[in-house]
Amino acid sequence: MKRKLLLSLLLVQSILMASAKSGLSRQQSAKVQEKVVSEWMESQRALLGPILSRAEGQRAVASSRATMPFWYTVYGNAPRGDRSLWISLHGGGGVAQQVNDGQWDNQKRLYEPEEGVYVAPRAPWNAWDMWCQEPIDELYEQLIRLMVCCEGVNPDKVYLMGYSAGGDGVWREAPRMADHWAAASMMAGHPGDVSLVNLRNTPFMIWCGANDAAYNRNVLCAQRGVQMDSLRNDCPEGYIHETHIMEGKPHWMDREDRAALPWMQRYVRNPYPKAVVWQQEAVVRPAFYWIEAPQDELERGRRVDIAIEGNTITIKRCDYTSLTLWLNDELVDLDKNVTVKSNGTTLFHGRLQRTEADMQASLSHRGDPRYCFPARVKIDMR
Repeated sequence: MKRKLLLSLLLVQSILMASAKSGLSRQQSAKVQEKVVSEWMESQRALLGPILSRAEGQRAVASSRATMPFWYTVYGNAPRGDRSLWISLHGGGGVAQQVNDGQWDNQKRLYEPEEGVYVAPRAPWNAWDMWCQEPIDELYEQLIRLMVCCEGVNPDKVYLMGYSAGGDGVWREAPRMADHWAAASMMAGHPGDVSLVNLRNTPFMIWCGANDAAYNRNVLCAQRGVQMDSLRNDCPEGYIHETHIMEGKPHWMDREDRAALPWMQRYVRNPYPKAVVWQQEAVVRPAFYWIEAPQDELERGRRVDIAIEGNTITIKRCDYTSLTLWLNDELVDLDKNVTVKSNGTTLFHGRLQRTEADMQASLSHRGDPRYCFPARVKIDMR
């Protein structure tokens, strides 16, 4: 009996070792991923859920470096799990706290989507760049996780918009975090020197009064609209956008910019675009869609251009010494060999395993259930 039991245990161990060596099948991977995401969402509900149980004036997301209070309400009757999320950034800026508080109160009711969770956060600082200072990205991500896990938001239906100083924030955060948004709309903000190339897969609207001459907003917004036209002409399959320079309107556009909401809601995020342009902005980020760069090489202006056709990944430009590509069966067929090329040279060719470890690692790192990847490959660009 003992000998039979030992043989049975050895057989089970052998099967498990073989499975670990060969990786998960596509069907097994789907089931494991469902479990991994479900457990992660439950842990996030336990961690973040108490925020929503606080009194209305005490709700806030926080990190070690900043705190962002927020107000929210729910419109429409979309089923939980498929609700939209609207993050709406107030104006104000480098003015007295009570002025920004007043702008926050105004933003709470400035827009009313037909459906979704409408969130008006209060900026952590009273400064012109209150919506785009370095610590705030983590707060946006936490806010999205909170609403996905606790209010039934679809992570592919997250929309960003903002007015005046809030528009300043949209100019910067729409490209910087483009892999988070289904679409974004900028109202009456100043673009500064931000690049728009990251918006290849993120529909974007520009709204500005034709008479909004303060800080040259009207001229600069019109110029950025022309830039978006040029990007679209060079890449007809990307850079969906509209530019509205409102004739006769000053800084306040009499709420005509509300037309942005139904336009944005026509779009959902594609978390797995097969062509990506990623350029680092003033605040650097380690990952974008399914691409990850070395943490110690992140620097403003560094860029990656990459595309997938079939099971071949072509790196057209890379300003890093290496890249980690996180993959799933929506990007490539993991049952077949994957090839990675750059400048005509094959950098990788082979089969990749689907593993629960990669799912856990990617989900923990990205904090987004749609960025739970079963496979990865690290590419040496040197």
